[in-house]
Formats: sequence, structure tokens, C-alpha cells
Amino acid sequence: MAKRKFYVVWKGLQPGIYENWEDAKTQVEGEEGAKYKSFETKEEATEAFEKGYAHYLKNSSSSKAVSKLMRSPSGIGKPIMESLAVDAACSGNPGLMEYRGVYTATGQEIFHIGPMTQGTNNVGEFLALVHGLALLKKKESKLPVYSDSVNAIKWVQKKKAKTLLERTAENEPIFDLITRAEKWLNENTYTTPILKWHTAEWGEIPADFGRK
Repeated sequence: MAKRKFYVVWKGLQPGIYENWEDAKTQVEGEEGAKYKSFETKEEATEAFEKGYAHYLKNSSSSKAVSKLMRSPSGIGKPIMESLAVDAACSGNPGLMEYRGVYTATGQEIFHIGPMTQGTNNVGEFLALVHGLALLKKKESKLPVYSDSVNAIKWVQKKKAKTLLERTAENEPIFDLITRAEKWLNENTYTTPILKWHTAEWGEIPADFGRK
């Protein structure tokens, strides 16, 4: 059994102390200048976080350990099959967009929205993730939710869809969904773990539409 570690994120989407690598990685993946490191105990992690990255680096006997990107403690591992997986597809950019959520273990479709006119894949990924979070909260489910989109995860964490999509009469229904999704994120709390699906290691996410 892998030894438990604690992960300090000094600089990332949401600085703090995380108890597993997946949650910590979500905060730093793709973030320029991210500062983070693993610790053996929660006490060490708490002290390092409170004193700050600069203080820790100055007093560390092994600054190389901090300056290098942290690696997963036990490899990527396998996905959690008891989970919800979400994904989107878009024919064109913008184009016909749809998204869905499936039960990871069986591929059973839980929800499916679209196709809708003049959308983008990023928007679909964002809407799919929020739809999944809202559904799991409504059902009081403890399942985690997987997304293969770094952008969607960041948008959800920031409670804002950072899309460059131009609003038109054709895609007004999509923007209505975006508004509703952002409203839900700002008015609700949730405990659902949002996990990154590692396509390179696991293959396409089960909710994938198979159009690549």
C-alpha cells in the first residue's frame, strides 16, 4: 500500500493543502510558475504552507526537490470505475455541440444534451461538468466525476466560462445554459471530487462520442 502523502500548493488555481495527488495536480497542471511539493506528514505540510514557498526554499537542504515538477507518488494508477464521466463533441468550431455523462463502469448514458447550434467543444465540456456536479448533488451521490478537459475543470473552479465564442441569435440557448451553469456554481457548494481523466494512460474517456 502506498504511503500517504500531503501536497502543498503555494501557487496555483487554489493554493492550499491537499490530501491526494489528483486534487493537487488539478490546481497546478498547466499553470505557469506553479509552486508545489509533497510532504510525509500533515504537520510538515501545514508548516511549509504557512511559512510560504520562499521561506521553505531558503531553508530546505534540497532545493532541487522543490524546483522540479512534482511527480505522481505511485504513478497514474487506474481510474475509479464507480464514477461519472462527462465529455462533449462539436462538429466545427463553432458548430453543432452536444455533451453527455455516463456511468464509467458500464458506459450507461446518464444524461445527453444536444446537438445545439453554434457551440464549441470547450463550452460543451464546461456545461457537461456542471451538469454532472448538479446531478450528483441532487441525487446526494458520493461518486466522483471525471473530465478530460483541463479548461473545463479550470472554468468550473473559477465559476466562469472563459469562452471567446461570439453570442448570436443561433446560439442563444447555449448562452442561456452557460448563464445557468455559472449561477449554479456561484450559489451552490459541492463535495464531489473533480478528477482529470488521463487519456494517454487510460484511453478515451467513457463519455467520448467516438468521432476522432
